[in-house]
Amino acid sequence: MDSGAVMSDSSRLDEIKTWTWDLVVRAGVPLQSHERDQIEVTDLGLGNRERTGLQILTLAADPWLAAKLLVLMPGQFFPQHRHPPGADGYPGKTELFRGQFGTAYLYIPGPDAENPLASPPEERRPCCTVWNEVVLTPGRQQICPPNTWHWFQAGDKGAVIWSISSKATDAIDEFCDPDVIRLSPGTSPEGG
Repeated sequence: MDSGAVMSDSSRLDEIKTWTWDLVVRAGVPLQSHERDQIEVTDLGLGNRERTGLQILTLAADPWLAAKLLVLMPGQFFPQHRHPPGADGYPGKTELFRGQFGTAYLYIPGPDAENPLASPPEERRPCCTVWNEVVLTPGRQQICPPNTWHWFQAGDKGAVIWSISSKATDAIDEFCDPDVIRLSPGTSPEGG
């Protein structure tokens, strides 16, 4: 990659982080200025951050719990994944999703939605196998037990979602999509 492309990508990452910060502030989440530096941007190695990926602001993470803000651009899709058991006997991450701003469509196992409101990218759709729809709006929440397949997509205004969970084990998340890469150049560890 030439230096112009690296510079352009670096500038775009900074733009996305600024947009993410501004949306979280507008959503009414009280933040400390140093937390802006904690924003992670990921495209899961799929090369189109605005369409497939996630912005993550980790507010707390220790061996017992994690509190994160998951921020999605308008229409941004995060692929189907689950938090499997760990080799140490840990049953996997339990995750509470709670809407803070905008609308996000969360899909989990259960009866399929007749007319789903989300529209994953066509090339990713075969890897979306759960279609029970939960609409996350401010104050609406859903708990995902360990090892439960789930995926989500933002509505047309983007979304800010709280993710409060038991110990985060995102490094061992399993994705349905074989094209997903856990880490890619210019991004950070994935979550969600």
